[in-house]
Amino acid sequence: MFSWRAEVRPGVWAAFTNVAAGNLALHVGDDPAAVHARRAALEEAAGLGSRHFRFMNQIHGNEVAVIAGPAPADPRPPGAPTADAMVSVGEPLAVMVADCVPIVLVGEGGAGGPSGPVLGVVHAGRPGLAAGVVPAAVAQMDALGATTVSAWIGPSICGKCYEVPEDMRADVAALVPAAWCTTSHGTPGLDLPAGVRSQLEAAGVAVEYSGGCTREDAELFSYRRDHHTGRFAGLVWTAGAGARA
Repeated sequence: MFSWRAEVRPGVWAAFTNVAAGNLALHVGDDPAAVHARRAALEEAAGLGSRHFRFMNQIHGNEVAVIAGPAPADPRPPGAPTADAMVSVGEPLAVMVADCVPIVLVGEGGAGGPSGPVLGVVHAGRPGLAAGVVPAAVAQMDALGATTVSAWIGPSICGKCYEVPEDMRADVAALVPAAWCTTSHGTPGLDLPAGVRSQLEAAGVAVEYSGGCTREDAELFSYRRDHHTGRFAGLVWTAGAGARA
């Protein structure tokens, strides 16, 4: 069910799912009932009890949604915020991808800030990276009182596999220089994980984990490998006990 998971802080868990967890997206033509059943199984595996992961309607922008309370009993759209990042004080969060970069963020609370950890997730595709969704999410966590924010970068397409037109590489690299790269075939490429890492480091965020390439790993969904594909998730939540696979 999980390609990677860990208790990243006492009582705070982060994870990235794989194809064994199934498609978790409602917008790819899958049976909605089956998607909700998979999400429920994921919540059970994470030990959420009566809580739910909050999902977004992702649009490749830089909007950050602040989740102020628990998910409703039926957390389906239109209840899901339209955004490409979410932050909360302890509410479980999820981001879906199939080549874009999923980022999990955790900030310390206390000392005049929130009593619990500040959590965040970010969907950073090419447009979102260029639009600054990553620093926008970190800034919103800071606004909530988070300190010592750390990041876990999930699996995404690597620069050696992400071929783009030369003008697109130039446009993105003008905004995020670290994303400029050449693919394994010697063609223009974009290294989205490197771009994300550079923005996190510029914001003073330490990166504690970085996943592999989705296109190269058959255990992960990849839109570049197969346009008719599902979405896996990056997750962050608080729990008194560990999750189970």
